[in-house]
Amino acid sequence: MYWKEFMLQCVDIGVGSLGIVLIISIFMGGVTTLQISYQLVSPIIPKATIAQVVRDTIILEFAPTLTCIVLAGVVGSKIASELGNMRVSEQIDALEIMGINTKGYLIGPKILSALIMIPCLIAIAGFLGIWGGLEAGSLAGILSPEEFMQGLRQEFKAYNIFFALFKSFVFAFIIASVPSYYGYNVQGGALEIGKASTTAVVVTCVLILFMDYILAALLLN
Repeated sequence: MYWKEFMLQCVDIGVGSLGIVLIISIFMGGVTTLQISYQLVSPIIPKATIAQVVRDTIILEFAPTLTCIVLAGVVGSKIASELGNMRVSEQIDALEIMGINTKGYLIGPKILSALIMIPCLIAIAGFLGIWGGLEAGSLAGILSPEEFMQGLRQEFKAYNIFFALFKSFVFAFIIASVPSYYGYNVQGGALEIGKASTTAVVVTCVLILFMDYILAALLLN
């Protein structure tokens, strides 16, 4: 029973959010390339530097943080409204009467699946963001694919990938746990479900940005 619920949540969180992640990542990389090329106008700076800045910006910040903020709205609101509807319609009370641990059955698989699927989505977002930057630079005539690949290779730090994945696990836990708390403890009717869903998304986004600053201060020094 728990395994079935876990796999269902993996499909909802991972596969269900894949489309929006693909769109955001590609355009995020393209816009980053265009804006950085607009700012780096000095002929002294080689064009390959654009790719280097795009790579580090996407890996360190855009892929984990921006993607998770979007997922907070997509996944977080769904979790909060789903649990809130079950609480209001007394489905959770019925499960407790049957002797089922509702927190372990309803909340546990959501958190575990988020910890597995969201880092995978962020890894995909990072790859597609860099690819989108390459394509945007090539189509706009800013730099050739060879220059972009040269910039990707120069001064690469593997620690940046570890930092991005570490942030993704922290953000994934926030995205799953905070909406679960608000949805599980809803009291009232449909109006309260909407308020709980909105509050959960807002609190989740604030916590993501706060933890983004804390992790950067702790791990990038």
